[in-house]
Amino acid sequence: MSDADDIETTGLDLAERQSLRRVAGLRTELEDITEVEYRQLRLERVVLVGVWTEGTAQDAENSLAELKLLAETAGSEVLDAMIQRRQRPDPATYIGSGKVLELKEAVEASGADTVICDGELAPSQLRNLEDRTKVKVVDRTALILDIFAQHAKSSEGKAQVELAQLQYQTQRLRGWGGNLSRQAGGRAAGGEGIGGRGPGETKLETDRRRIQARMAVLRRELKDLRVTRDIKKAQRRRHGVPAVVIAGYTNAGKSSLLNRLTRAGVLVEDALFATLDPTTRRTQTSDGRVYTLSDTVGFVRHLPHQLVEAFRSTLEEVADADLVLHVVDGSHPDPRGQVAAVREVFADIGATGVPEIIVVNKADAADELAVKELLAAEPHAVLVSARTGEGIEELLLAVEADLPRPAVLVDLVVPYARGDLLSQVHEQGDIETLEHGAHGTHLVARVPEDLAHQLQHA
Repeated sequence: MSDADDIETTGLDLAERQSLRRVAGLRTELEDITEVEYRQLRLERVVLVGVWTEGTAQDAENSLAELKLLAETAGSEVLDAMIQRRQRPDPATYIGSGKVLELKEAVEASGADTVICDGELAPSQLRNLEDRTKVKVVDRTALILDIFAQHAKSSEGKAQVELAQLQYQTQRLRGWGGNLSRQAGGRAAGGEGIGGRGPGETKLETDRRRIQARMAVLRRELKDLRVTRDIKKAQRRRHGVPAVVIAGYTNAGKSSLLNRLTRAGVLVEDALFATLDPTTRRTQTSDGRVYTLSDTVGFVRHLPHQLVEAFRSTLEEVADADLVLHVVDGSHPDPRGQVAAVREVFADIGATGVPEIIVVNKADAADELAVKELLAAEPHAVLVSARTGEGIEELLLAVEADLPRPAVLVDLVVPYARGDLLSQVHEQGDIETLEHGAHGTHLVARVPEDLAHQLQHA
């Protein structure tokens, strides 16, 4: 990419600044909202709009291409898309008031009923665009929240998504038609008379209060669910079972990799955010050490802050892991950009210190040059294909090498009557020597602390 492709931050040509570049579009059924509940998006006919403020032209098109995939995952048909080159998004209308008319014409010409903007819009930007285009306007955050709402299956997943939606919605309540007209007393209230007078409470205020009450309920539910998960986690820790987490960009092939490594039977779908509810499976190394392998929700560029907060307890599985398998889609146009986006979320949840293996997936479909560049930039990386099985053995060896070793070295004889302890050593420990003698099994091994205590008192 040449320097000419890089956007200038100053001295933009007037013609260049005002130009809207056509790229491709989308689809959504417009549905009025109840102000208390989050606006359920049923996207059908949509126009995409992006503002290119930094980076290269390829970066801008990759971002809009990802928005297109997000919209299609939500059930949309892409009809048209536009990118405008600007120093920064317009504070009033995102793409600049002069260009909104062109957007309106594009919406009318294509028959779209929704506009999706590739960024998080301020409430005023959302209102201004809707008022001028006369169709529903959705930003990237609302789109991702809607996809999460469609895919959540467990009670915890649903609660997390609803909490994130309400956090987003509470800042964007607005009246639609006469729904939110101010209540009033006396004759203005239609002759309500005694008991009906007074300043009343606006519908907006009522809705905001009900949203806050619902959010408090959801936080309590999630706190209770987190306690259950923490108990299970503590049990694994007590038994010295290492935890390996599969994390990475959405649609990078994490669930396919989990299935390939453990035969877990997890849903695999060529769609963004197909997995929202984490799946954990027990598996073991070639020398018999048991460890858990967990799939996690996928990340994406500019993952909404509300989602990071709502899913924090789930995402903290990554921070608490002994090893992270960071899966990257080798066939993606910008795999290094995916790596950077995922590590940004790792930083948000305090997971930057966890040992990491970069797993470059989809080797059968990846560009050879792009893969070489990624492997050169990430020395601790393995090239695999979850679909064909290529590189899986090499990955398993890398996992075995990076798993933490048990802490306590024991050198003792285990009575034959305590075969149960010997079985635990095989599962949880790292055996150096094992010899069968007259009085029992002479064992030299590294084992977890609680197991060492049981062996010493056997």
